[in-house]
Amino acid sequence: MPFPEDLPSGAILDSIADGVFTVDLDWNITSFNQAASRITGVPADEAIGQKCWEVFHSSLCDGDCALRACVRESGTISNRSIFIVRPDGEKVPISISAAPLHDEAGNVIGGVETFRDLTDIHLLRKQMEESYSFEDIVGKSKALSRTFRILPQIARSEATVLLLGESGTGKELFARALHNLSARKDGPFVAVNCGALPDTLLESELFGYKAGAFTDAKRDKAGRFQTASGGTIFLDEIGDMPQNLQVKLLRVLQERTFEPLGSETSVSADVRVIAATNRDLQTLVTEGTFRQDLFYRLNVAQMKLPPLRERREDIPLLIAHFVRKLNAMQGKSISGVSEDALSVLMRHAFPGNVRELENILEFAFILCPSGFIHVEHLPEHLQPTPGSARAAAAPHDAPLTLEQIKCRAVSRALARNAGKRMKTCRELDISKDTLRRILARCKEMGEI
Repeated sequence: MPFPEDLPSGAILDSIADGVFTVDLDWNITSFNQAASRITGVPADEAIGQKCWEVFHSSLCDGDCALRACVRESGTISNRSIFIVRPDGEKVPISISAAPLHDEAGNVIGGVETFRDLTDIHLLRKQMEESYSFEDIVGKSKALSRTFRILPQIARSEATVLLLGESGTGKELFARALHNLSARKDGPFVAVNCGALPDTLLESELFGYKAGAFTDAKRDKAGRFQTASGGTIFLDEIGDMPQNLQVKLLRVLQERTFEPLGSETSVSADVRVIAATNRDLQTLVTEGTFRQDLFYRLNVAQMKLPPLRERREDIPLLIAHFVRKLNAMQGKSISGVSEDALSVLMRHAFPGNVRELENILEFAFILCPSGFIHVEHLPEHLQPTPGSARAAAAPHDAPLTLEQIKCRAVSRALARNAGKRMKTCRELDISKDTLRRILARCKEMGEI
C-alpha cells in the first residue's frame, strides 16, 4: 500500500518504539528516528550523513551485513539477533529486520532497517537462568521439577539410588548432585562405566587385587570400591555388568564387604552406591540376563531423567548455560543464539539429548567468530533443506508458488507479533477464519 504523501512521515517514525533508519546506496544514513537515537546513544543530527557502520559498530559490520545482503539481493531479513556498541562502549543486544528501498520505477535506492532493544529481555532471561539452576543441572520444566523436589531428600538418605534415562540425559550430573548434597560430600566421588571395560578388567578395577592374583599382578592394588571409601561410587551402565560380577556387587550391597582378587580376607565397603542405566532392567530380569535380587537392591530410590524432547522449554536455558561455559573455556565472547537458530534447535528431536545439544553448540563455536550463533553455524544436518519449513526463514528463495508466498507472509507476521493471532490478523487485514485456513493449508504443505 503506497504511503500517503500528505502524512508527516517523520512524526510517524518518531512515534515508533523500535529504532528505524534508512541508508542510500553508499551506506550513508539518510534518516534516523528518535528510538534509534535512544537505543544507540547517538543523536539523529550526528548520525545522519555518517556511514551506518560508524554509528552502529554491530557484530555484523565486519562483513556479514544484513542490510547489504538485502540491498544486493532485493530480499528481506527479519528478527535477526545481533549486538551494537554504543559510544560509551556498552554492548546492546538488538533484533533487526531489514529490507531494500525502491523508487517508483522499482530501482533499488537504498535500504531500511528496524531494530528492537533486547536488553530487558536479556536481563530477565539471565535472572530466570539463575533461578532455574540446581547443582549445575539446568531446567524449569515440569518433567524436571519433581526430580528437583525429591533430589535433596534422597541425597540426605543413605539409600542406594537407581538413575534411569536415555544416553545424554545427564545421569552422572545427577549422581554428582546426590553426592554433593549428602553427608558424604567431603568424601570421594568415584565414577565407573561398567560397559566400557572388559569383564576381567572390570572385576579388578572394582574390587582390586592382591599381588600374585594373576600373571601381571606384581603388587597389591586397591579397587574403586576401596578408593571410594567414605564417599560415593557411581556405577554407570549397570545393565551391562556381567552376571558373575552381579553376584559380587549383590554381596557388597547386602553385607557391605567384598574380597579383592586373590584375597581371602574381606574388606569393609563404607560406600554409597548410585547406579545408572539407559536399558530396561526389568526386561533384562525377565530375559534372565540381570539378577532380580540385585535389581531390587539397586532400586531402593529410583529417579527417572526425562529426555530433552519431553522438556523443550529447557532448551533456551541449556543453550545459555552452555554458551557461558564454552565462552569461559575457549576465551570467546559469543552473545548467544539468534532467533532463527533457536527456532531450528527448538524443532530438533535431539536423540542424543542434552549431550547432543552441547556438541552442536561446541561445533557452532568453531564456525562463529563472535556475536550470535546463526543457522549457518549449525551442523550440516540442521541446515535448511529446499521445501522444508526451515527454508521459509531463508530470505532469498525463488521461484515460489502463491501458496508458499502466503505461508511465508503469515509465518513472518506471526513472528513479528510474537505468535499473537489477533495482532497478526490486524496486520495482514484478514479474518481469524482466513488465518486459520491459511495455517492449516501451510501445515499440510510442510511450510510451517
